[in-house]
Amino acid sequence: MADKRADLAGPGISTYEEVAKILPKNYKPILSPMDRMKALYEIKRYIEDGMAKELNLQLVQVPLIVDKNSGVNDYLDRDGSRTPVEFPAGLGLDKPIQTQVVQAATKWKRMALAQFGCAPGEGINTDMRAVRKDYFLDHDHSSYVDQWDWEKTITVEDRNLEYMKDVVRKLWKIIYGAGKRAEEMFPQLKDAGYPPIPEEIEFFHAEEILAMYPDLPRKQRETAIIKEHPAIFIIGIGWVLEDGYPHEMRAADYDDWVTETVEKNGKMMHGLNGDILVWNPVTQRRHELTSMGIRVTKETMKVQLEMTDQLDFLELPYHQAILNDEIPLSIGGGIGQARTYMYLLRTAHLGEVTVSVWPDELKKICAERNIIVLE
Repeated sequence: MADKRADLAGPGISTYEEVAKILPKNYKPILSPMDRMKALYEIKRYIEDGMAKELNLQLVQVPLIVDKNSGVNDYLDRDGSRTPVEFPAGLGLDKPIQTQVVQAATKWKRMALAQFGCAPGEGINTDMRAVRKDYFLDHDHSSYVDQWDWEKTITVEDRNLEYMKDVVRKLWKIIYGAGKRAEEMFPQLKDAGYPPIPEEIEFFHAEEILAMYPDLPRKQRETAIIKEHPAIFIIGIGWVLEDGYPHEMRAADYDDWVTETVEKNGKMMHGLNGDILVWNPVTQRRHELTSMGIRVTKETMKVQLEMTDQLDFLELPYHQAILNDEIPLSIGGGIGQARTYMYLLRTAHLGEVTVSVWPDELKKICAERNIIVLE
């Protein structure tokens, strides 16, 4: 059970000995660095156009820094272990603005729906950049994060599992189509000997996966199921499951993970949120592309904050806006851009499709595997 507890939060493999074990030994990049850039910008255009068309989302500007006291920044989990970069801003001010570099635009987007006047069925998409300094840096975790952070206004009637599934299917259709477009540009991607990108995505509740693999920690459960089902959406991340642990810790003030959704075998399941995970045939590992969900109401936010002993958050401007019905009901998520390029372009490391900082120890391991990261 200690393994399960350790697996609840904090991304990355956590030791470079383990990284060395899992990176492919006989790796040969399919595309040159320049061809990867050509392909990824075509993928970027395809996905942004697809999200605009399928989900009725308009690209808008997004902050890189936010006021610390706004409560808008994303803390990524519920235990506060991953903290944002902070600095004072405003030369000459008697009292400088205490700012934070965003870790994600999750909360800002929901407030922005009101700012941009999005009616039900309308939404926004962003080309978001963030810094997450408390990540362990491995082959698919970077301190520099790029996401399509999106949010859409919905109605009370839309707050159900089927609506969320419909949105997930549309997103997967876009990602699948982007992969096919990249293969049209560079046929060698299709002919590299890897299995094709799955055309359909499958849905499993976290409770169902636990029942299949009751003795495995979360990441091992995910690995086991996506070997058989290579593109899945895991529903209900944050609620405490049958074994006494959540599938993974999730922040209490954006995704709704307490709402009862469906009863199976006499057990009520919870959660209107989840993650898209795929099997990466290059790394032979689980690969997360997006975290998303229907957002909290003022009622479910209070329940979740009470469960996580964070009721003091209710005094912050973001939380007050929800309590006072000043921002709309919504659904939203963040699709990792580099993660998506890595998956569709069949690379072994994020550093092949994005530029960031990497420790010398990791770069040495990569060089030994013929993985050359961009710097």
